[in-house]
Amino acid sequence: MTSKIQALFLSTFLLVVSLGSLWAKEAKTLLFVGTYTDAQPTPGIYVYEFNSRTGELTPVASGEGLINPSFLDLSPNGKYLYACTHTQLQTPGKLQAFLVDSISGKLSPINAQSVGGRNPVHVNVHPSGAYVAVASYTDPGVALFQCQEDGSLMPRSQLIEFVDKSINESRQENAHLHSAYFSFDGTYLYVPDLGGDKIRAFTLKKGNEPGLLVNDVLTVKSTPGSGPRHMAFHPGQKYVYAVEELSGHVAAYAYKEGGLTLIDRYFCYSKKQPDYGSADIHITRDGRFLYVSNRLHDENTLGIFKIDADNGTLTLVGHSSTYGERPRNFTIDPSDNFVLVANVSSNNVVVLKRNPKTGMLENTGHEIQVHKPSCLVMRT
Repeated sequence: MTSKIQALFLSTFLLVVSLGSLWAKEAKTLLFVGTYTDAQPTPGIYVYEFNSRTGELTPVASGEGLINPSFLDLSPNGKYLYACTHTQLQTPGKLQAFLVDSISGKLSPINAQSVGGRNPVHVNVHPSGAYVAVASYTDPGVALFQCQEDGSLMPRSQLIEFVDKSINESRQENAHLHSAYFSFDGTYLYVPDLGGDKIRAFTLKKGNEPGLLVNDVLTVKSTPGSGPRHMAFHPGQKYVYAVEELSGHVAAYAYKEGGLTLIDRYFCYSKKQPDYGSADIHITRDGRFLYVSNRLHDENTLGIFKIDADNGTLTLVGHSSTYGERPRNFTIDPSDNFVLVANVSSNNVVVLKRNPKTGMLENTGHEIQVHKPSCLVMRT
């Protein structure tokens, strides 16, 4: 009897190991690359399989007939990809939904809706997957969409537009909404306004008639002339960080019940410049390090900061070259071991290896050539 039990245990153990090995072999990490297509219909979005051990990228799929799909976001379950298209044109942009084949990486168009304004620059999916928010830059407004169970988009349920300005006459002659982020629990939406020097806050009303309610109490006024652009939310849910494009700084905020309280601001360039062009910002999944991309005047670096988990303050660790020109966007891979950078002017996506202890980066030698890469999204 004992031998039979042992045999059964051994058989079960071997089956579990075999299934585990099979899953490990089939699990894939995919990279989705959004691009500027010079206003011409091209594949536009390119999909690569990422080797999370070596950092190598292998092309597996692409879009078709897309115009300037410049920013992307995935649904929480990874089944749907949403892209801002028809950006940087003199006509209203669109939000396009795709079905993602998790095995092949193939993208199947579902539908598209107008965002109601020119130059949509950022898209963010609600934690529930039920809503998508889009920020538009040229016609400054934030649009809200509901998603059906099949990932399709209903016509926008709301468009809130703004008029504003600040002290930089050439860049802040009007409001310029540059991104939109739902809060940890999806209760609030934060929209950095580069032109108005504000992080605009909204409360999301759910139900049969969902909508965004402007929340002036939670709206934050940034340093005049700073130009807030993108945000990163700390996984510990106590801190939020905003990169300021025009000042070359990162602003650290304490987060509590939807409110943002400034902790401090940190210079993120390697040297002083006549003007600045900081772009993107991300935090590692372990919450220990923050990275920010810096453009203009041959800077082309990632600023590397260590995060103090006790108070949210930042300490500059150093800078890394992006091995290209104008790092508009970058991402940290799901393993936290690599940083991938989209250099829009040099038409390359570069893979950098992370040191998890120090946060520093080194070039792996792996890169891909992509015409004007503007956004990177990854998922395993």
